[in-house]
Amino acid sequence: MNTTLLSTVSLLIEKEPALVFKIVLLILVLIVVFLTIVVVYVVLRGSFNFFEMAQVELFKKKQFYTHAYLKKRTLHNDYKSILKEQFGFYNRLTLSEQKNFEHRLQYYLKKWEFIGKEIEVNKTMKVMIAATAAKLTFGFRHYKIDSVNKIIIYPKTYFSKINKQWHKGEFNMAYQALIFSWEDFKKGYAISNDNLNLGVHECIHAIHFSFLKSRKYSTSSAIFLDSFHELLVLLDANQSLKKKLVTSGYLRDYAYENQYEFISVIVENFIETPLEFQSQFPVIYGKVKQMLNFDFSGY
Repeated sequence: MNTTLLSTVSLLIEKEPALVFKIVLLILVLIVVFLTIVVVYVVLRGSFNFFEMAQVELFKKKQFYTHAYLKKRTLHNDYKSILKEQFGFYNRLTLSEQKNFEHRLQYYLKKWEFIGKEIEVNKTMKVMIAATAAKLTFGFRHYKIDSVNKIIIYPKTYFSKINKQWHKGEFNMAYQALIFSWEDFKKGYAISNDNLNLGVHECIHAIHFSFLKSRKYSTSSAIFLDSFHELLVLLDANQSLKKKLVTSGYLRDYAYENQYEFISVIVENFIETPLEFQSQFPVIYGKVKQMLNFDFSGY
């Protein structure tokens, strides 16, 4: 077999040296072109990231762009109907924004594994949980929440074998999972202005953790984390504002457990009662709005 192949190649070289040369030259040209494209892409991407990060860190907390997709994912009409009926944020978006929201929602529906524990997972559960994540990351280009790959749903409050406590929900880093009591998740949307939204609270924990890991190269992470840091510095420097926030009772006491709970609770309030938040604490409200890069109707 090898002898025959070598003989054929030798015969081709002897009879058609010009053809062989052209083939080799073409291959070399294609390799050079490919490598050039790769190098140019890497250089341009690196330059883009450098200048965008410089803008975020030195000038203003804005990305050069947020939405750009080669092909937008389409959302099944059943899922779209649930959005229209039960997710107010979606209905306040422009038509173009809705298309971008649907694209991202479809990503979560396909990416995440939805697991029911003593409950059957249905479309409404999937859409409402995925839509919560899509809403909280809608101001960012980096929206995929790398720290999560599964959603675990219980019918109601569940007992955790890990810390031996009852839970309504949690973000489990080790299992890369968001875990919810569906009964309590629904309450978060049934009452839209009580500043209690389990889905928002736990999703922010997951987003926070994900962004901590990607801060060096993601401007989305930089905007979120740096703005939160600026908020903490602001409150430490302005003790009268900090005291007013604490004594107002606007944030529930759980917010002051630690920084991780503070960020989740303050975003809950921002999402649920933005007008009241802005009225009582305009400077803090502005920092949270900057942190989420949120510039949408109602906020």
